[in-house]
Amino acid sequence: MKYNRILLKLSGEALMGEKQFGIDNERLMQYAHEIKSVFQSGVQVAVVIGGGNIFRGVQAEEGGMERTQGDYMGMLATMINSMALQSALESIHVPTRLQSAIEMKQIAEPFIRRRAVRHLEVGRVVIFGAGTGSPYFTTDTAASLRAIEVEADVLLKGTRVDGIYTADPEKDPGAVRYERVTFAEVYQKGLNVMDMTAFTLCNENKLPIIVFDMNKSGNLLRITQGVPVGTLVDS
Repeated sequence: MKYNRILLKLSGEALMGEKQFGIDNERLMQYAHEIKSVFQSGVQVAVVIGGGNIFRGVQAEEGGMERTQGDYMGMLATMINSMALQSALESIHVPTRLQSAIEMKQIAEPFIRRRAVRHLEVGRVVIFGAGTGSPYFTTDTAASLRAIEVEADVLLKGTRVDGIYTADPEKDPGAVRYERVTFAEVYQKGLNVMDMTAFTLCNENKLPIIVFDMNKSGNLLRITQGVPVGTLVDS
């Protein structure tokens, strides 16, 4: 295996599948099986999932809601998705632990770095919910932070696009995909990988990022085996 410990970042929107809102159970189970295949290969897996399929703090602010309140609501949305993913994984016999950055002791452990690392070491998938626990930070930033904290080998950003392009491939048919790009080139070319706080965290801590199509079956396992999939961002 190329990677011993990974952090997988999934967007909340990805869980919608073909729906306009909420969670598509087929897509949820598809992701659970993808994670299981990697877990069974011996790779330690941590997951951060967004909440955009349920609520986005930034949109709430545009509607006149205070940003801080909206962000906390968004964190709660990530917990709903995290619980759904936990349930899906456990239904196919994958042991999990859910840790929350906001204390919710009835449904999740508090985030404790040492405990999270121990869960990974003894063979559990760890899901980190509630973002960073602070407003003004995205779940991309939470994913970068948790990946660094648990000393993951790579941050895998699963999207519906198969990598990083010169332009938005859904809008520009002439967009060209990069196989590999450096952190410096992303800054210089203004490429859209993840929000700048998250990206800078990865850069400063020399944590490579791979952006890939999560909806293509087997991609996640292929990445951990060292097959070039998606776009690699490194130093």
